[in-house]
Amino acid sequence: MHIVVREARELDEAAAVQDLGLSPADILVLSFSDSDLAMAAAAFRDVPEAQRPSLRVVNLSALRHPMSVDLFIDATMNGSKAILVRLLGGLDYWRYGGEQLSKRCRELGIALAIVPGDGRPDLRLAALSTLPADDLANLEALLDEGGIENTRAALSSVLARAGGSTEALPRVRAIPAYGVYRESLQRSARGSAIIVFYRSHLLAGDVAPIDAIADALEQRGLATTAIFVPSLKAPDAADWLRAAMKSMTPDIIINATAFAARDSDHASPLDTADCPVLQVALTNASRALWDRSQRGASASDLAMHVVLPELDGRLFAGVVSFKEPDETVNEVGISLLKHAPYDHGIAHVTDLARAWVHLRATPRSERRVGLLLSTYPGRPDQIAHAVGLDGFESTQRILSRLLNDGYGVTDAPRSARDVVESLAETNQIRWPLEDYKTAFQNLPQGFRDLVTSAWGAPETDASCVNGAFAFRAAPFGNVIVGLQPERGQPQDRKAEYHDPSTPPRHSYVAFYLWLRHVAKIDALMHLGAHGTLEWLPGKAIAASEACAPRAILGSLPLVYPFIVNDPGEAAQAKRRIAAITLGHKPPPMTEAGISGPLSDVERLVDEFSSADGLDPRRRKALSEQIVDAAVRAGIAERCGLTAGMPTNDALMRIDAFLCDVKELSIRDGLHVLDDIELDAIVRALDGKFIEPGPAGAPSRGRSDVLPTGRNLFSVDPRAVPTPTAWANGKRAAKAILERYVSDHGEWPRAIVLDLWGSATLRTGGEELATALALLGVRPAWDERSYRVTGVETESIAELGRPRVDVTLRISGLFRDMFGAQLALFDSAVALVAQLKEDAGDNPLVECAKIAPRLDRIFGPADGSFGAGVMQLIDRGSWKNQSDLGASYIESSAHTYNADGTSEAAKDNFESRVKSADAFVHIQDHREIDLLTGGDFAAHEGGFAAAAASVGNDKVSLYHGDTGTPDAPRVRTLAEECARVVHGRAANSRWIDGQMRHGFRGAAEMAQSVDAAFAFAATAKAVDDGAFERLYQAYLGDPAVAAFIARENPAAIDAMRRRFEDAIARGLWHPRRNDIGVRNPSSQEAAE
Repeated sequence: MHIVVREARELDEAAAVQDLGLSPADILVLSFSDSDLAMAAAAFRDVPEAQRPSLRVVNLSALRHPMSVDLFIDATMNGSKAILVRLLGGLDYWRYGGEQLSKRCRELGIALAIVPGDGRPDLRLAALSTLPADDLANLEALLDEGGIENTRAALSSVLARAGGSTEALPRVRAIPAYGVYRESLQRSARGSAIIVFYRSHLLAGDVAPIDAIADALEQRGLATTAIFVPSLKAPDAADWLRAAMKSMTPDIIINATAFAARDSDHASPLDTADCPVLQVALTNASRALWDRSQRGASASDLAMHVVLPELDGRLFAGVVSFKEPDETVNEVGISLLKHAPYDHGIAHVTDLARAWVHLRATPRSERRVGLLLSTYPGRPDQIAHAVGLDGFESTQRILSRLLNDGYGVTDAPRSARDVVESLAETNQIRWPLEDYKTAFQNLPQGFRDLVTSAWGAPETDASCVNGAFAFRAAPFGNVIVGLQPERGQPQDRKAEYHDPSTPPRHSYVAFYLWLRHVAKIDALMHLGAHGTLEWLPGKAIAASEACAPRAILGSLPLVYPFIVNDPGEAAQAKRRIAAITLGHKPPPMTEAGISGPLSDVERLVDEFSSADGLDPRRRKALSEQIVDAAVRAGIAERCGLTAGMPTNDALMRIDAFLCDVKELSIRDGLHVLDDIELDAIVRALDGKFIEPGPAGAPSRGRSDVLPTGRNLFSVDPRAVPTPTAWANGKRAAKAILERYVSDHGEWPRAIVLDLWGSATLRTGGEELATALALLGVRPAWDERSYRVTGVETESIAELGRPRVDVTLRISGLFRDMFGAQLALFDSAVALVAQLKEDAGDNPLVECAKIAPRLDRIFGPADGSFGAGVMQLIDRGSWKNQSDLGASYIESSAHTYNADGTSEAAKDNFESRVKSADAFVHIQDHREIDLLTGGDFAAHEGGFAAAAASVGNDKVSLYHGDTGTPDAPRVRTLAEECARVVHGRAANSRWIDGQMRHGFRGAAEMAQSVDAAFAFAATAKAVDDGAFERLYQAYLGDPAVAAFIARENPAAIDAMRRRFEDAIARGLWHPRRNDIGVRNPSSQEAAE
């Protein structure tokens, strides 16, 4: 028998240690809720001083760390008589504190009552308390009812029990659980608004932000009613609220309660009003802390006030208050906190509310709408880029639908080509420079300074010609279709696309101001994933007035059709620009099959397989023909065919490659918005409530994302990784290890794992779970909520292998959305490093002897995004692979700590790259592939270039495929590139699908060439045969080349330049010697 010893570490251990230094008192009151503490502080205020018990109140957030608990117990408990704890979330949210408090109270004879604060029974709390169950139930009822008198009764009862009293506890004094706090004296012709807030704030007298919001709404002409509830989930309150919504018929709701109200059986009571619901945050942060924060919201505020309300379909409108000390209260040992209104936040929220009400009230025939298309990545062949969507065809469908539904649309385009032609560079709208300057001066000073310091005076902007800015936009009556301008110079576009540190240029700002002040649009629509507005400088969430997205967009309602499988970047739009992200389907999927020269190879292989009875000479001839056909098809090098290789070995490799290609799922064309999605657009523009719907990949079995046309939401970050993600992540870790051992004959010691935010949201954290599994630890979950509370080790005996030293390279989105997971992984590394294990089984043990702190989480600097590679490739401003590797290192070299802080650590990151045995990126679904855009090449190829630049030529580059989670596959990066080139990018079936989409279909082909080039430049993962296939499929096929030249002339020039650059840089050695000849138009374009 083996005794397995597990060691654990909870997330609370990652919190900062605090010594509150409080002296003892008659009664101590502990809660996570400042409202609870405020009522406790006020409970004995009217009691004569001679009879008034001494009191100390403590927010449990200050006692997260076990050492903080120990210090509190040592300093404060000895001499106290009674302790009352009201615990939100159950014991698992303060397990160590509860257990230690119980132990010490029993030793000292102190009366202890621990009661739930969320109405959810937890027998463990009663077991820790020293009072009987009946008393605890009565105390819970008193505190749940709330109010000064009930709170005083609860505190007095605990003190009485401490003194030995056996008298019955006082009855609860009923206080209305819900009702109207204040309302306008009369209705307004401009519309009406309802504010919903917590009853606890009312009882604690903490309603200054609510009053400020109500006053601002009334000043804007909206009749306003403020309603208090204990919770949106309380059954009686929810029923009353539904009836109130029906009778009051508001045009807008501002919700100041936290969490979500929906469950599997019931919708939120707010849905009854069928109007937009703006979610506001009464944040737990102080103004000073928020001012300093690039992220703008703590992990708890993000979950409570943003992520969970998204499950109800609410639109996050911003922060309206901060927690500041209440100087009127100082007798309870620490300063209590109250909500202080944030004037700009309240002005923005109420302006946004008024704008939605105005949109809702304006007749369709009079509504003015702006519809913007992306210009990603700043090239003429790629306008109207949207992941998986034909932007031009969808625009034509939107305009047609709006015309049919009564909008003032004139000269509506009849085809996608008409839309393309309407946006030609010759069709531009001009706006005088002086008018722009006037509008610009009305923007916040901080934002103006950001723009002018980066770009200078407006007249120096390249798009300001002859005293006016020019925009590529086409008016179709009351609907204006335009191209989103470049935020910087076109050649800098990818560098700045995901980089909030780069401000937008004047021409970008001018276009939005023109839409707002000249075109006077009532709503804006951005078509497809994704634009640049949500990536502009400013806080990651909870914007200030100086944050660029807020300054530029103002209070315009924004509707954003977005591919349903990209929750991370949809969340960026939801949380930074208050967009309704309407999910649309990805393109339909089909089997890749075999096409082109691979068909000849397959035919010969099939003939050989059925030729057992043939003359040996015939079989020998067939085998030679197969190898020759593989060479012609461009797969010989990737199959590892060498001179003199045994025939059977060669045929097995060729057959395995063909089978792998045939299993590939590919996109059949692009999606065009369907009727359900168009219905949702119409409802959104009518100012109606849009039902929430989950984001995810249909190809992964996520049928719950259908129907589309719903307002996208994602997972609760506190539950990541989920139990299902853990099971899938373990399988992926096993597949990675098996592949490495197969390749090298030994276990890997160090792995760098690429970790993205969108993938984490789609899978519930499978990739993070994979990292934990490699490290040899497992998550621990709260038994009731399944929220992650910490980690525990798995023994070497259980693992059956050594642990792996795992380094995470995180994306900017992951950093901003998953702060708790950074703390989780950091604590896991620290836990494993202190285990008493042999260094051969645990490489972190040896590392810990050398360095006191182990940095294992790296990513871009706080506020920045991307991997720093594609901008160099697009500009051509690189000489060799080392230049690209250096840029990747520079963009990845900030280390992140458990508390969310970061610091530059370039040397440390270089050390992790140099010592890595393998790099792994996991692709979790098949609706995209690694040649869909440049992100995969920037991250996977970027690491490869970085490894080469620091002399690590032994590192294995792996691309994980978890599209089928219970059967993960791990291929080398070169294998995956070949599979996608031959199975999708050069596949006639995929090309035929793109040729149904005109301009955008040609753009997709050019994009595939760009990505292949990037992988060749960074990782040398695209060989001559792959380039040959791509060239022959696009430019070597007369029909395809004619299609590209006709539909998107800029695309064929872009392809020629890419192929010629590949030849010039030695990335491709073509078999033909005439491929490098340019035609005049492409030569001029290149220059």
